[in-house]
Amino acid sequence: MKINKNDVFTITIEDMGTEGEGIGKIDGFTWFIKDAVIGDMVEVKAMKLKKNYGYARLVSVLKESKYRVHPKCEFHRQCGGCQLQALDYKQQLLFKQNKVSNNLKRIGGFENLEVLPVIGMDKPYFYRNKAQFPIRQDKEGNIITGFYAGRSHNVIANTKCYLGAEINEVILIKLIEFMRENHITAYQEETGKGLIRHVLIRVGFTTKEIMVCIVINDNQLPKSERLVEALQEIAGMTSISISINKVNTNVILGNTVRTLWGQDYITDYIGEVKYQISPLSFYQVNPVQTQKLYQTALSFAGLNGSETVWDLYCGIGTISLFLAQKAKKVMGVEILPDAIEDAKNNAKINGIFNAEFFVGKAEEVLPRKYKEDGEHAQVIVVDPPRKGCDQVLLDTIIEMNPKRVVYVSCDSATLARDLRYLCDRGYDVKKVQPVDMFGHTVHVETVCCLQRVNM
Repeated sequence: MKINKNDVFTITIEDMGTEGEGIGKIDGFTWFIKDAVIGDMVEVKAMKLKKNYGYARLVSVLKESKYRVHPKCEFHRQCGGCQLQALDYKQQLLFKQNKVSNNLKRIGGFENLEVLPVIGMDKPYFYRNKAQFPIRQDKEGNIITGFYAGRSHNVIANTKCYLGAEINEVILIKLIEFMRENHITAYQEETGKGLIRHVLIRVGFTTKEIMVCIVINDNQLPKSERLVEALQEIAGMTSISISINKVNTNVILGNTVRTLWGQDYITDYIGEVKYQISPLSFYQVNPVQTQKLYQTALSFAGLNGSETVWDLYCGIGTISLFLAQKAKKVMGVEILPDAIEDAKNNAKINGIFNAEFFVGKAEEVLPRKYKEDGEHAQVIVVDPPRKGCDQVLLDTIIEMNPKRVVYVSCDSATLARDLRYLCDRGYDVKKVQPVDMFGHTVHVETVCCLQRVNM
């Protein structure tokens, strides 16, 4: 069956790709179809053809898969945030388990490595404690907010996101009303003009404290006292600030943050550990699943109170402080100075005195501390960015020869690469536990326990 560009045809979805797209085949030719789910029979339009595969656009679902569900959000297809919202949640977890397993096999060469079932959410909606909304004007001049459409900077007007905290909608409506009533302009990316660029909202899921930070394209927010008054009506409002960002950049927050009302931070808990969170702080966006993630990492570390532990890419010390409850000593490393200051402060407010923190690149700090200061570790924990660990860091870990390495990963492809490197040099993977931190998206976190061979 010869299919040309713009042809409309019918296909059955047999699998799903790493980005959540449906995959079907006709006469050995593979088609990728966004928004189709495994088991669907769909009508599609051919958009792009390569030698052995092509991309098609979903026209209609002719026969729904038993795994297809009705998405809560009417914008799920346009928005770039939820690639899997039309897929049954249990099937989402299976998709993520298979994604990790396939990467370990394909990239790492781990043919018989068991990947445990994904630790899922009890409530996979309204789980994010942080959201950043662009503020723009539509073609009619109306002030709007929402999220960017997939692979674009076109804002889809929508104040109700089913992944963020429910209070976000109330805050967004109040902000838009304030802007309309006081003739406050929205930022225009094309011209660099307009005042309000974004709004950052953080919510303490345990404490119920709320932070609102308005990102502006100037030094002042006119009539800000009226916005403060409106936001103060919301129960739990704790911190209201502005962030000054006058640079033409995709970076949302500026370097200068000024508090308009309340505290400079909010507080929240992960387990028994308390954290202070500022607008610029890195903090896991799903606190319920984060506790499960950290408990898994702590369990894999196998601490008995006698160990020195290095926590690399430690951020504001979230994992470090969990580990410090069971370890003799924890040393955290993070490249961002502000994050290290937050980590030190978080240790202080929790009365944790066996955690020490260092500013710098993990691949520079750890080798220096090992070779020059003679530092050792019985356990090393790494939680790198998507690109994975630097080879210099992996080589230093191998030289230090800890009895266990706990690898927390947000990208199972680079995880598979790094595990292969460590396993070729004296380690075995003992457990692989995925955790769903971002329901309805294709992202999956994974915790791995590696043990030194011939211990």
